[in-house]
Amino acid sequence: MRPRVTDRHDGVHIRRAVARDAKRLTRLVTGSRAYEGPYAPMVAGYRIGPDYIEAHAVHVAVGDDGRVLGFYALILSPPESPELDLMFVADDVQGRGIGRLLVGHLREEARRAGADAVRVVAHPPAEGFYRSVGAERTGTVAARPPAVMWDRPELTLGVDAGP
Repeated sequence: MRPRVTDRHDGVHIRRAVARDAKRLTRLVTGSRAYEGPYAPMVAGYRIGPDYIEAHAVHVAVGDDGRVLGFYALILSPPESPELDLMFVADDVQGRGIGRLLVGHLREEARRAGADAVRVVAHPPAEGFYRSVGAERTGTVAARPPAVMWDRPELTLGVDAGP
Protein backbone atom coordinates (compact mmCIF):
# COMPACT_ATOMS: atom_id res chain seq x y z
CA MET A 1 0.00 0.00 0.00
CA ARG A 2 1.39 3.41 -0.97
CA PRO A 3 1.32 6.07 1.81
CA ARG A 4 -1.10 8.93 1.25
CA VAL A 5 0.56 12.21 0.29
CA THR A 6 -0.85 15.00 2.41
CA ASP A 7 1.08 18.13 1.45
CA ARG A 8 3.54 19.21 -1.26
CA HIS A 9 5.90 22.14 -1.78
CA ASP A 10 8.90 22.61 -4.11
CA GLY A 11 9.48 18.92 -4.78
CA VAL A 12 8.88 17.89 -1.16
CA HIS A 13 5.75 16.15 0.05
CA ILE A 14 4.59 15.18 3.51
CA ARG A 15 3.06 11.82 4.25
CA ARG A 16 2.27 9.74 7.30
CA ALA A 17 5.28 7.73 8.42
CA VAL A 18 5.10 3.96 8.11
CA ALA A 19 6.96 1.21 9.98
CA ARG A 20 9.63 0.87 7.29
CA ASP A 21 10.64 4.52 7.94
CA ALA A 22 11.83 3.73 11.48
CA LYS A 23 15.51 3.17 10.67
CA ARG A 24 15.72 6.28 8.50
CA LEU A 25 14.13 8.42 11.21
CA THR A 26 16.49 6.98 13.80
CA ARG A 27 19.45 7.90 11.57
CA LEU A 28 18.16 11.49 11.24
CA VAL A 29 18.06 11.79 15.04
CA THR A 30 21.35 10.11 15.89
CA GLY A 31 23.25 11.75 13.02
CA SER A 32 22.05 15.30 13.66
CA ARG A 33 24.83 17.86 14.03
CA ALA A 34 22.56 19.70 16.49
CA TYR A 35 23.31 16.91 18.96
CA GLU A 36 27.10 16.92 18.77
CA GLY A 37 29.35 17.87 21.64
CA PRO A 38 27.65 18.30 25.00
CA TYR A 39 24.27 17.31 23.53
CA ALA A 40 25.48 13.95 22.16
CA PRO A 41 24.43 11.86 25.19
CA MET A 42 20.81 12.87 24.60
CA VAL A 43 20.60 10.87 21.36
CA ALA A 44 23.23 8.19 21.98
CA GLY A 45 21.46 4.90 21.48
CA TYR A 46 18.19 6.63 20.58
CA ARG A 47 15.83 4.50 18.51
CA ILE A 48 12.53 5.19 16.80
CA GLY A 49 10.70 1.92 16.36
CA PRO A 50 7.71 0.90 14.29
CA ASP A 51 5.63 0.82 17.47
CA TYR A 52 6.38 4.52 18.11
CA ILE A 53 5.35 5.38 14.55
CA GLU A 54 2.09 3.48 14.93
CA ALA A 55 1.28 5.04 18.32
CA HIS A 56 1.83 8.70 17.39
CA ALA A 57 1.14 11.19 14.60
CA VAL A 58 4.50 10.86 12.85
CA HIS A 59 4.84 12.53 9.45
CA VAL A 60 7.80 12.64 7.09
CA ALA A 61 8.92 15.17 4.51
CA VAL A 62 10.06 13.26 1.43
CA GLY A 63 11.87 14.51 -1.65
CA ASP A 64 10.84 13.52 -5.16
CA ASP A 65 13.70 11.00 -5.10
CA GLY A 66 12.10 9.23 -2.10
CA ARG A 67 14.66 10.44 0.42
CA VAL A 68 13.31 11.28 3.89
CA LEU A 69 14.37 14.89 4.48
CA GLY A 70 12.77 15.47 7.87
CA PHE A 71 9.96 14.46 10.17
CA TYR A 72 7.92 15.38 13.20
CA ALA A 73 6.12 13.40 15.87
CA LEU A 74 3.07 14.90 17.50
CA ILE A 75 1.70 13.40 20.72
CA LEU A 76 -2.08 13.84 20.57
CA SER A 77 -3.00 12.22 23.86
CA PRO A 78 -4.63 13.89 25.66
CA PRO A 79 -6.11 15.70 22.64
CA GLU A 80 -6.66 18.96 24.51
CA SER A 81 -2.92 19.41 25.12
CA PRO A 82 -0.85 18.01 22.25
CA GLU A 83 2.93 18.13 22.40
CA LEU A 84 5.61 18.09 19.74
CA ASP A 85 7.82 15.19 20.72
CA LEU A 86 10.37 15.22 17.91
CA MET A 87 11.20 17.34 14.87
CA PHE A 88 14.30 16.86 12.76
CA VAL A 89 15.41 18.03 9.34
CA ALA A 90 18.44 16.47 7.65
CA ASP A 91 21.52 18.63 8.15
CA ASP A 92 22.25 19.04 4.43
CA VAL A 93 18.78 20.41 3.59
CA GLN A 94 18.27 22.80 6.49
CA GLY A 95 17.40 26.34 5.43
CA ARG A 96 15.29 25.21 2.47
CA GLY A 97 11.87 25.59 4.11
CA ILE A 98 11.35 21.95 5.06
CA GLY A 99 11.03 22.74 8.77
CA ARG A 100 8.45 25.43 8.02
CA LEU A 101 6.55 22.99 5.80
CA LEU A 102 6.54 20.45 8.62
CA VAL A 103 5.34 23.06 11.13
CA GLY A 104 2.49 24.06 8.81
CA HIS A 105 1.46 20.43 8.51
CA LEU A 106 1.79 19.93 12.28
CA ARG A 107 -0.53 22.89 12.87
CA GLU A 108 -3.13 21.39 10.56
CA GLU A 109 -2.91 18.00 12.31
CA ALA A 110 -3.32 19.63 15.72
CA ARG A 111 -6.24 21.73 14.45
CA ARG A 112 -7.95 18.59 13.11
CA ALA A 113 -7.50 17.00 16.54
CA GLY A 114 -9.31 19.97 18.10
CA ALA A 115 -6.32 21.66 19.69
CA ASP A 116 -5.70 25.41 19.91
CA ALA A 117 -1.98 25.12 20.56
CA VAL A 118 0.91 22.66 20.72
CA ARG A 119 3.44 22.51 23.56
CA VAL A 120 7.06 22.47 22.41
CA VAL A 121 9.96 21.67 24.73
CA ALA A 122 12.81 22.60 22.43
CA HIS A 123 16.42 21.64 22.06
CA PRO A 124 18.09 24.91 23.17
CA PRO A 125 19.71 25.66 19.77
CA ALA A 126 16.31 25.19 18.06
CA GLU A 127 14.46 27.85 20.05
CA GLY A 128 15.11 30.52 17.42
CA PHE A 129 13.55 28.36 14.72
CA TYR A 130 10.39 27.76 16.74
CA ARG A 131 10.09 31.44 17.56
CA SER A 132 10.51 32.27 13.85
CA VAL A 133 7.43 30.16 13.04
CA GLY A 134 5.32 31.89 15.68
CA ALA A 135 5.92 29.94 18.88
CA GLU A 136 6.00 31.96 22.08
CA ARG A 137 8.23 31.11 25.00
CA THR A 138 6.23 30.23 28.10
CA GLY A 139 8.94 29.02 30.45
CA THR A 140 11.85 26.70 31.01
CA VAL A 141 11.87 22.96 31.66
CA ALA A 142 14.59 22.12 34.16
CA ALA A 143 17.31 19.61 33.41
CA ARG A 144 16.63 16.00 34.42
CA PRO A 145 20.01 14.30 34.79
CA PRO A 146 21.15 11.87 33.63
CA ALA A 147 18.75 11.83 30.66
CA VAL A 148 18.76 15.59 29.99
CA MET A 149 21.66 17.59 31.35
CA TRP A 150 20.48 21.10 30.41
CA ASP A 151 17.46 23.35 30.86
CA ARG A 152 15.22 23.57 27.80
CA PRO A 153 12.94 26.34 26.56
CA GLU A 154 9.22 25.63 26.75
CA LEU A 155 7.11 27.24 24.03
CA THR A 156 3.53 27.29 22.82
CA LEU A 157 2.81 27.08 19.11
CA GLY A 158 -0.66 28.31 18.22
CA VAL A 159 -2.34 26.25 15.54
CA ASP A 160 -4.11 29.19 13.93
CA ALA A 161 -1.13 31.55 14.09
CA GLY A 162 1.51 31.72 11.42
CA PRO A 163 5.04 33.02 11.26
